[in-house]
Amino acid sequence: MALLGATGLVGQRFIKLLADHPFFEIVALTASSKSSGKRYCEATKWILNSDFPEVVKDLRVLETSPSTLRSCGYNVDVVFSALPSAVARELEPLFAREGFKVISNASAMRLFDDVPLVVPEINPDHVNLIYVQRSKRGWKGFIVTNPNCSTIILTLTLKPIMDCGGIESVHVTTMQAVSGAGFTGVTSMAIIDNVIPFIANEEEKIQTESLKILGRLTESSVEYADILISASCNRVCVLDGHLENVFIKLKRQVDLETIKDSLRNFKGIPQELKLPLAPPSPIIVRGEEDRPQPRLDREEYKGMSVVVGRLRYGKDGWLKYVVLGNNVVRGAAGNSILIGELMAKEGLL
Repeated sequence: MALLGATGLVGQRFIKLLADHPFFEIVALTASSKSSGKRYCEATKWILNSDFPEVVKDLRVLETSPSTLRSCGYNVDVVFSALPSAVARELEPLFAREGFKVISNASAMRLFDDVPLVVPEINPDHVNLIYVQRSKRGWKGFIVTNPNCSTIILTLTLKPIMDCGGIESVHVTTMQAVSGAGFTGVTSMAIIDNVIPFIANEEEKIQTESLKILGRLTESSVEYADILISASCNRVCVLDGHLENVFIKLKRQVDLETIKDSLRNFKGIPQELKLPLAPPSPIIVRGEEDRPQPRLDREEYKGMSVVVGRLRYGKDGWLKYVVLGNNVVRGAAGNSILIGELMAKEGLL
């Protein structure tokens, strides 16, 4: 495999998760032209709480282009992309056209009709859009996309509740960690002792992407779920871990124990296949009145499980709860790799 955008914060998370992966071998890393030609350890300001993995430490960083990957000396089977969205919009289609199988964390192509947007426990069948994509675009390869981090955390809990009692509408308020903006995304002067009640394009992503993920696959596209979702997003002074307050109007009221059981017992194909990064329980339900908390709960099953707490009904009859997820693992690199594991097991790579 190759990793595009390897030097950034999400790129580093990809490398940490892939360094000793049983399915994937890292053979090529790309970044911007200012890093190309350097050893990875020279080109990267490593900020994770571990040393550079030995497998990548001395790899020479390549320029991000299909021709460079073709000449790297390896037959690359899959390309994970941690590129910024503006760059991904231009470059990822070039890789797909040249036959590379791209699994992207970027937002650039998530809402294209023929591009799968996948949370493997929820909508694994949506990967079949790659056949529509190839036919429509004439690509030898394909692009499969990873959703927005807050969207993944939210939809993992919406799916079992939707199956249990049906959902009419959802209101969600997010408190999102600074790592979601990248290493230089929010300055210390802006976020310390502060909450920023706006994140550009985040609310629109949650409101739209969720409907595609929870929608039904047709012959040539996805029929979006018929749910009204309203989001309000805030940046808070937390390193990792997005916390979301969720309010749901159900189509029919279901008792709390039934909902708790549906969340606890929720599993999907990744669990059936025992994929390497698949958490045994994608959703953990806690009973304490003050959990989940980012510092205490963001590393559940290596950051791949989300944690639900404060599950209750309000006087207005709306279901209310708090959900926490690790935005840079389950919400980014980890979910992308889980998509890759699923596609590898199904013979699509």
